[in-house]
Amino acid sequence: MSQNLRIVLIEDDDILRMGYESLLSDVDDFLVVNAYSSYDLAKKHLEDDQPNVILLDIQMPGTNGLQALPFIKKTLPHAHIIILTVFDSPELVFEALTMGAGGYLTKNSSAAKIIDAVREVSTGGGAMSTNVARIVMHSFQKNLNSPLTKRETEILDRIANGQTKPQIANDLFIDQETVRSHVKNIYIKLDVNSKADAIKTAKEKRFI
Repeated sequence: MSQNLRIVLIEDDDILRMGYESLLSDVDDFLVVNAYSSYDLAKKHLEDDQPNVILLDIQMPGTNGLQALPFIKKTLPHAHIIILTVFDSPELVFEALTMGAGGYLTKNSSAAKIIDAVREVSTGGGAMSTNVARIVMHSFQKNLNSPLTKRETEILDRIANGQTKPQIANDLFIDQETVRSHVKNIYIKLDVNSKADAIKTAKEKRFI
């Protein structure tokens, strides 16, 4: 008989956590070892839990999921981590995957998709919900000959998604003056005079 897959859930929403626990416990070869409402509560027990797969939320009280990722990877290098979150911004997706997440699902994923994802990452595969896979594909389709730097691209991406300069400054931990200076450089490089033209040109040329 095959050994059960040991699963740990780290999710602060009680109803969702209980829902995932119930869903995964019903699968014959899955064993939900533990379910925690935060990483801070889980960290003392993870080594004893010895999970094969961890389902990890991003937005939690205390240490958030992205901050927890490197610690989990260090403590349990062989555990496979699936991010399960409502957020699917490209920055978060890439940050999570770069830090070692084996999968990235949004919380509107079907029960079958979540079960498949657990199986997939446990064998070393990568699991993503459709919208996340689209984000990853889109990033590979960007024009590599863009005149914009990585930071300028990131800022223009955020402007295109409706963020204001103060929001961008806050998110990227830089001051507003630096954002303004980057925007000015973007306008010069794209030979445009307005936000709308910058977004239009960058999208047409696949710079964002």
